[in-house]
Amino acid sequence: MYWSAKNRRFDLGRNALVMGILNITLDSFSDGGKWLDPARAVAHALRLEAEGADIIDIGGESTRPGSEPVPVEVELDRVLPVIRKLAPGTRAAISIDTYKPEVAAAALEAGAHIINDIGGLRDPGMMALAAKSGAGVVIMHMQGEPRTMQEAPVYDDVTREIREFFRQSFDRALSCGMKPEQIVFDPGIGFGKTDAHNLSLIKHIGELRVEDRPLLLGVSRKGFMARVVGVKDMDRRLAPTVALTALARAQGVNIFRVHDVPDNVSALKITEAVLGAR
Repeated sequence: MYWSAKNRRFDLGRNALVMGILNITLDSFSDGGKWLDPARAVAHALRLEAEGADIIDIGGESTRPGSEPVPVEVELDRVLPVIRKLAPGTRAAISIDTYKPEVAAAALEAGAHIINDIGGLRDPGMMALAAKSGAGVVIMHMQGEPRTMQEAPVYDDVTREIREFFRQSFDRALSCGMKPEQIVFDPGIGFGKTDAHNLSLIKHIGELRVEDRPLLLGVSRKGFMARVVGVKDMDRRLAPTVALTALARAQGVNIFRVHDVPDNVSALKITEAVLGAR
């Protein structure tokens, strides 16, 4: 299993990848405002790489439940200085976390390799950009939009419906000129899903795979875990995150988007050692 991203090619046949999160935002749910200064943001990205991140996922707009969109110009002002300074000095691949084609195009030109699109490549402009650029693409499922997505999400069969969304997205991507090797799928835990939906998706995550393409899981520090476990403090969300990383890796998930890189890297190493044991 390979993932192609511009001039990068990831072999996912043996080991999972870790995507370290770098939020350059005012209002992200766990670290909003910490990395707005470009120098601090670049230093943090290099620290994530040193801790074991294969990919640095850079976002300039919070998409937490209830968040409001920011103008394209604001998003560009936040992410481009960081990408331009980071790209020459890191071995990690750079991902741009955006649903706006204008932001994705500028980020790719500045040195990014991957488009991480919470919009699921529904925007024709984003689809055309992905096909033309050869960038790696994460197609995420979201019901609704961040501002309202958690008001009353409803599914008849959440696993079946998201798998069908992935199937349709895959066919549409190929018809627009994308190659299968560019595509990764993300079920969008917490994006238009109740806690019950999230838990069911994680339990059945292996059933979401389409055309043998990689699966990405992003549960790091999310609120549904705090509610299930019964904790309030953000630093109490690490243990359930690591537990789900190990569980999902055993179910075949290939990429993990996390804030706390060292602990999740360790969880993957021991899980993969067990899976590879004779």
